Amino acid sequence: MLRSTVLAFAALVSLTLATPLIYDGRAPFNYTIEDLDNSVDPYLSVVKGSMNASHYTQLLGHALNATPLWSPDLWSPVEQPITVSIDNTSIFVPGSGTPQNGFRRTDLIAQKDGNHTALNAIADVGTTVFHVSILEELEKPLNMSHEYQIVWIEPNDGSHVFEIQLGSPFTIPTGIVPVSDARFLKVRNHALDLLFETPFTPYDWHNFAVQIDWTNLTLGVFYSTNGEPLKAVTGLVENSSASPGAAGQGDYHFGVLKLPLADPNETASQQGDVVHFGIQEGDTEALTYSGVFIESITGGVSAGYGKTIAPIS
Repeated sequence: MLRSTVLAFAALVSLTLATPLIYDGRAPFNYTIEDLDNSVDPYLSVVKGSMNASHYTQLLGHALNATPLWSPDLWSPVEQPITVSIDNTSIFVPGSGTPQNGFRRTDLIAQKDGNHTALNAIADVGTTVFHVSILEELEKPLNMSHEYQIVWIEPNDGSHVFEIQLGSPFTIPTGIVPVSDARFLKVRNHALDLLFETPFTPYDWHNFAVQIDWTNLTLGVFYSTNGEPLKAVTGLVENSSASPGAAGQGDYHFGVLKLPLADPNETASQQGDVVHFGIQEGDTEALTYSGVFIESITGGVSAGYGKTIAPIS
């Protein structure tokens, strides 16, 4: 028993030391709904509808195992999964005061020491790797006729350094939906070029890591399912349309952002304003997340179980 405990501890230390962690968004088991409602680290939870954050985001405790990649074994989990949901109240009102009636959204934003902007300044420099694992919520399924943005980094200009999508792309007018690859997880770069896609199979944890070179403006994608170690699924891909330097830095978001369908009864200008107009059904929909963290590549890229692999080059 003592030997097993030592080995388990060693596996965790290996993860921490081999690739220095810049941000750890794996929810500890002592993280509470009160913490969530008050935007206690590691999440800024203000991008949501009018209800408390804990109405839209559920902490699952030991009810569900997180991705197994970062735990030494099934009996020693290091985090609790988080389910992020939307419903018809999920209308965010930003600082401008104009409600985003076209969207239904709940975002969790990476935060460290109570300051998400300060985190950007250390996570969005050099070459860093952004990890996330995603699980389908079968009891609250997404409507694949819509486009969903579920993981992204957002600079101040509202663009995305990269994003992971699901569903059918927003179009004017709405075409035949859902599209054939609506149930595929899609990784896109800043210019929205498709870098990688994979079927969003139920019951499976879908593990991603996106390597970002903030100086040379390139991306690379790693992927696996469940307990399989991460491996590279792309080469080095240009991301040259992203802004260099501080202008290109942004917050790390994960959650459920549901775009509308174009409403043929609205004007052309309104149809193009997806933030404020369009058709939404108001259903309760959700995704479950775990394994969220950001690391340096100083010691390689974390592949799971304390092991590292070479960065994409």
